[in-house]
Amino acid sequence: MKVWQLLLLPFSYLYGLITYLRNKCFDIGLLPVSEYKSTVISVGNLSAGGTGKTPHIEYLIRLIKDKYSVATLSGGYGRKKSGFVLATNLSTAREIGDEPRQFKKKFPDIMVAVDKKRRRGIKKILDKKPDLHIILLDDAFQHRYVKPGLSILLTDYAKMYYNDKMLPSGTLREFTSSIKRAGIIIVSKTPSVFSPLDRRLLLKKIAAEKYQRVYFSYIKYGEIIPCSDAQEQKEVFCLDKSLTVLLLTGIANPAPLEQYLKFKVKKVIQCEYSDHHNYCMNDIELLEKSFGDITNKNKIIITTEKDAMRLENLNLREKLKKLPLYFIPIEIAFHQKDQEDFNRYILNYVRTT
Repeated sequence: MKVWQLLLLPFSYLYGLITYLRNKCFDIGLLPVSEYKSTVISVGNLSAGGTGKTPHIEYLIRLIKDKYSVATLSGGYGRKKSGFVLATNLSTAREIGDEPRQFKKKFPDIMVAVDKKRRRGIKKILDKKPDLHIILLDDAFQHRYVKPGLSILLTDYAKMYYNDKMLPSGTLREFTSSIKRAGIIIVSKTPSVFSPLDRRLLLKKIAAEKYQRVYFSYIKYGEIIPCSDAQEQKEVFCLDKSLTVLLLTGIANPAPLEQYLKFKVKKVIQCEYSDHHNYCMNDIELLEKSFGDITNKNKIIITTEKDAMRLENLNLREKLKKLPLYFIPIEIAFHQKDQEDFNRYILNYVRTT
């Protein structure tokens, strides 16, 4: 343990005690919990971000949207507006947050809403569409005022919850015992080549309850896509060992993407900001300068899909379209027979609730 973590341990114990007492109040009925006729599925984690909730929610949307009506409800972290907002195809990341903007852009036919108060958000969604089948709650494991029918909890393979510590000395938002509220545990961001031995060791350490299912997922990277149709430089780039990439990120954990690119290209230069960073003109001017300083003529700027949502800012568009700026989409896949079992379990759960 690092010195700064030791110094913060007393605050972690205090924070942990507060969250423990809060959870107990929900458990014994001192704080109210709402349940709903519509199927509510929560996707969350014990840690503060970076486990891959967004692509897992997108996976669920793809799995169920053709058979059932679906809505997503997020907190809208990083947006400039407050309260309940029902997204339209014209909503921006500044209005609804980058992740809801991404959901709406990819799946324009589903309802996408944001509200920090999940009970109010669910009520307003159901007021607008009382016969809605499924509500997917984004990052809602700690929102105990709502009792989902099914809680899916993600834990990052590189930082498993049982190796972490409470905030602020670690990233946990509540004690690891809270994992018992989850019906499904997904170990996310595992290597694409995943050994049966590693799987067995993780299953042993997780020690899931009989009612819990454990799955293992990994990231699949897609082909790079221009961030703007108006982009002036139409050159087609391939990820190969002649290419230098300036990687622009404002996400919780850019390390997996950086590692992926390092295997694909000659060199990766990081331009890193905090999670959900709202880009401004100064950031773009610095990006332009950093790109100009790269001596390799075969060069490109790559960002994440969530960052691309925040870079849609109208004030930045003219500046950005002069740069070879691309994003790399991601999806998740499951190892071995996990995909078949996970799909069957979710579809059966939705059908019978």
